Amino acid sequence: MAVIGVPDDNWIEAICAVVVVKDGYPENADALMDHARTKLAGFKVPKHIHFAEQLPKNTAGKLLKRKLREDFS
Repeated sequence: MAVIGVPDDNWIEAICAVVVVKDGYPENADALMDHARTKLAGFKVPKHIHFAEQLPKNTAGKLLKRKLREDFS
């Protein structure tokens, strides 16, 4: 999972979670949001959840958040 900021009309920038689901588990954004609401403060809960096959990484294995922002903005 990765968390990025994406442009938003109401909030200027909104929290967006990009999630890679393990095999055998359903892609259920509502369940993830409900779980996040029980564990996080309200302002930390993602406004959007997107599902991806894999997260982009460079050759050293570091997450490429810039690529995620381009793909999901």
